Amino acid sequence: MFAFNMFDQAIPQAFRNRFSTQYRCYSVSMFAGSDRSDVEKGGKIIMPPSALDQLSRLNITYPMLFKLINRKTDRMTHCGVLEFVAEEGICYLPHWMMQNLLLEEGGLVQVESVNLMVATYSKFQPQAPDFLDITNPKAVLENALRNFACLTTGDVIAINYNEKIYELRVMETKPDKAVSIIECDMNVDFDAPLGYKEPERHYQPEDSSDLEADPTAFVPIDLGFRPFTGAGNRLDGKKKGVDPNPALINPEDIKRGIPNYEFKIGKITFIRNSRPHPKQIEEDSGTSRFIAFSGEGQSLRKKGRKP
Repeated sequence: MFAFNMFDQAIPQAFRNRFSTQYRCYSVSMFAGSDRSDVEKGGKIIMPPSALDQLSRLNITYPMLFKLINRKTDRMTHCGVLEFVAEEGICYLPHWMMQNLLLEEGGLVQVESVNLMVATYSKFQPQAPDFLDITNPKAVLENALRNFACLTTGDVIAINYNEKIYELRVMETKPDKAVSIIECDMNVDFDAPLGYKEPERHYQPEDSSDLEADPTAFVPIDLGFRPFTGAGNRLDGKKKGVDPNPALINPEDIKRGIPNYEFKIGKITFIRNSRPHPKQIEEDSGTSRFIAFSGEGQSLRKKGRKP
């Protein structure tokens, strides 16, 4: 008599092509079989084969991207899929992804298929100052992001470099809060690491007394011992005119370490030490000065005509 057509209404296209299932999640260390440490180095999960069968029947877009939701804590993130080899009803997540979702081993997670925009910009904040020890952090991050499928603003991702784990918080992504980074041209920027402090620079005022220093302060005070000042003896008994007790040098006569106050940038000045002229030996007025090549030559043969 009455006809009810409650379930024959048209279902929207967006809900018919969406994958939505709940799984119990475990970390990759719980995965049976071979070592799958490669999953910890990226942002992809391992799902059961039934998920692939269900996804193949839906008209979804590739690459396959998923939104993970923890209903208890209302936390969510985004990821890709690496393989469909997990046990039925179970999915395996990287440890850092379980920490973002506040999930424990065996906790329930909602997995939904999504379509994300391609990333154009992202900004990261290292969670420790030791990230600055890396020589080329952008190249290291670019190589590590090859194992990721998407980024979500607010997530703390983990990358492995030189057998060390570095954590980075995703501070900003454009053009949306969740973006796909597969085959994209993305600009990467870094924020100051968490807990990093700029080194303090102490500027000491110049003391005017240093500029007017006494030149004698640079001269050693103890001049009692002077090397090579002793007297020598000759085998032939002659004495050389060397004073065994020379006079001490007056420190005020020595100028050492005085800066050039007239120095100008871009001008080179060659300062040569002025040496005292040698003392001229006083000669007797009766003796004449020596003139080279002024003597007369002598011949053994007398000049004259032959007889």
